[in-house]
Amino acid sequence: MCFHKISPSLTRDGDLVFGSFLPLYGVKVIDGKGTALFTSQPNKDCRSYQWLHKNFQQAMALKFAVEEINRNPVLLPNISLGFQIYNAYHSDTRTLESSLQWLTGRTQPAPNYSCRRQDKSVAVIGGATSALSVQMGTLFDLYRFPQLSFGPFDPILNDKIQFPFLYQMAPKDSFLPWGIVQLLVHFKWTWVGLVTTDDLRGEEFLQEVTGEMAKHEVCASFTEKIPVSERRHGESEMDFMPRIVGSAARIIVIHGDTDSLMVLRHSQIPLFPTYKVWIATSHWDITMRPNYVDNYNFHGALTFTYMTSEVPGFESFLKTVSPNKDPEDIILKEFWLSAFQCQDKYKDMELEQCAPNTTLEDLPIFFFDMAMSIQSYTLYNAVYAVAWVLHEMLLRTSEFTSEVTGESWVPHPWQLHSFLKDVQFNNSAGDQVFVDEKRSSEAHYDIRNYVTFLNDTEFLVKVGHFIPNAPAGQDFFMCKEGIDWGFLKEKVPRSVCSDSCGPGYRKTREEGEPICCFSCTQCPEGQISNQMDVDSCEKCPGDEYPNKNRDQCVPKSVTFLDVGEPLGMLLLSIAFSFTLLTNLVLWVFVKFRDTPIVKANNRALSYTLLVSLNFCFLCSLLFLGRPTTATCLLRQATFGVVFTVSVSCILAKTIMVVLAFRVTRPGSRIRLWVLSRVANSVVFICSGIQVILCGIWLGTSPPFPDTDPYSEPGHIIIQCNEGSDIAFYCVLGYMGFLALGSFTVAFLARSLPDTFNEAKFITFSMLVFCSVWISFLPTYQSTKGKTMVVVEIFSILASSAGLLGCIFIPKCYVILLRPERNTQEGIKRRVNSKGTI
Repeated sequence: MCFHKISPSLTRDGDLVFGSFLPLYGVKVIDGKGTALFTSQPNKDCRSYQWLHKNFQQAMALKFAVEEINRNPVLLPNISLGFQIYNAYHSDTRTLESSLQWLTGRTQPAPNYSCRRQDKSVAVIGGATSALSVQMGTLFDLYRFPQLSFGPFDPILNDKIQFPFLYQMAPKDSFLPWGIVQLLVHFKWTWVGLVTTDDLRGEEFLQEVTGEMAKHEVCASFTEKIPVSERRHGESEMDFMPRIVGSAARIIVIHGDTDSLMVLRHSQIPLFPTYKVWIATSHWDITMRPNYVDNYNFHGALTFTYMTSEVPGFESFLKTVSPNKDPEDIILKEFWLSAFQCQDKYKDMELEQCAPNTTLEDLPIFFFDMAMSIQSYTLYNAVYAVAWVLHEMLLRTSEFTSEVTGESWVPHPWQLHSFLKDVQFNNSAGDQVFVDEKRSSEAHYDIRNYVTFLNDTEFLVKVGHFIPNAPAGQDFFMCKEGIDWGFLKEKVPRSVCSDSCGPGYRKTREEGEPICCFSCTQCPEGQISNQMDVDSCEKCPGDEYPNKNRDQCVPKSVTFLDVGEPLGMLLLSIAFSFTLLTNLVLWVFVKFRDTPIVKANNRALSYTLLVSLNFCFLCSLLFLGRPTTATCLLRQATFGVVFTVSVSCILAKTIMVVLAFRVTRPGSRIRLWVLSRVANSVVFICSGIQVILCGIWLGTSPPFPDTDPYSEPGHIIIQCNEGSDIAFYCVLGYMGFLALGSFTVAFLARSLPDTFNEAKFITFSMLVFCSVWISFLPTYQSTKGKTMVVVEIFSILASSAGLLGCIFIPKCYVILLRPERNTQEGIKRRVNSKGTI
């Protein structure tokens, strides 16, 4: 009973006519109780319409294109083009019924019959959505009618086996998922919700966008699919918005067409701000809604819209549209009364109820937009595509002569296909237009911000663009300062699963959680991170170290045992003090060289030992200051040689004491060994072996200056690399062997009369010496940098001081303070008093 509301809403006769199916208004069926239904039922009354006012621009664009073509003296000369516009409001059933009406030419469809007196139909332009295109294409393909779809490009409809006579005019959206992810990455949004239509096109979008999101570590908080069936207010649909609003994601990406997503407006909570940022894709007109007062909370949204050139004259054409100028256009009159709210749905419609001199320009953007939409632009190109195909056919067919002579020329619809596959032209806006087989470029997008004001004015403000095939750096642009974020008062809203990890921290993934959900862990010792949300920390270069916050590498300070620092000055003072003391002892021994206590144990060995101890104290100075090639070569070798000389002298002294007390018979052959040559030979041979070891060391793997940037945080240690650790420990081991030998011999000779021997003093000196160097080895191994050098200097000074103190200080005490004991008589009295020989 409502077919008369679906039948041609707007017509214009012509020599050739095409049909168009546009979603203009919904047919409301009112039952006896006044309840509005959305499906036709018998014995009900068709009372009113639910207009989608913005779609009326599509009808105006189609009308404008036809008038422009008919005025063109070059395109289709002497042939007028007409149209019949049918209503196809978001209903598969209604669209199929409208298609049957178009084919049969009657209000009540008669399948497989054409009731037109003269069939001038050549093509169909329709399909605002993929679902509607499928419904129409399935029917029109039976009759080989060419169908030009102006809805979103759908790869499914491009299947020429299933839809051989369907042609898509909209540009491809292959790079749209990439552009959306570029936007998300630009604002660092990593936790987003995805809303799409529950069809193959929606599934394809989800696969592509989630794949791109995964590459940039952006995660989907939830995925909501909206059925694309006829509008119903079921329970499931009412649950869409509560689930979306209740999610933790503050960024919602919506993909679909205007008709399919209309259900979102009916499921919103009235006057309740959502505090979400909506990102709409190209084919959803976010501004469109059927009523002035609506549950509409998309303020602050960002939407991708196609870049299109302005069609000359279209806006001027819209300004002239008025029902007063075209009183026979009933549909225009109905639109006018509904759009300007000067209609009582239970009374007759009268234009006098509307304000005088009103124009389409006076309507708000959600009712009518003076700027040509992408759907209107695609419709405009589709009309011209039909015109150019007919023009080519007119030029190439033999009927052209008949047309000139006055006979009518009406091609069969199936004849247009061979021309449609190759058609291309430049429209009045200067853009090149291809039908799908010849399409060579992808869509370019403006990014617009939807802004509403308290006085109900609305704007779509351009804040960026996305051009897929542009050079790197020019393909994506956003102006943050120009964006109004709606109810969100923040500068840039944040939408993340986990708070960002600042510099000095790295992300730690939780098992089983999305990649966007993580915890923050401070960088390990020696590593830094100077950016947000890094997966791993980086090591500093060798000459730098992390600061306290571990977010920056700072240069390391060079460190070595400097003479100018307090510890260096202290060690220098101690070394010079002991050197001075050793020289004083040497002076005492030289001054009192003829006394019995000096002569008792070989004066030459005592002088040699004192001189070598003097060099032992001085060689510690080689360890102070910045290491150089010379100091590195000299210090260990010098230390090894002079200490070996000292220990060799002590060994020689010990041997001399033992031989002196063990050889008692005058004229004994063994007594011949108790000569100075024996002592000199011991010193020479033992020292010579050490010299040979040091020579091999310096010749094969000499020490050299080196740096250690790792042992002490924040410092680069300037040190001497010993070259060969084996050689170094061989030198120390050889000294230890000599010292152990001296200690053993002296220990065995400790019971000899102590008036004329120094075995006990040598025993104690070797005990001190060995204790110092045995303690040195583990301490040396466990320290680094300056501490290692201090340990070795201390060991040199302590062991040298031990030798000096244990061997020579008691003798100096006797020489200087008890001179009466340093005479022959004093020695004899002491021997007799002790009862020793």
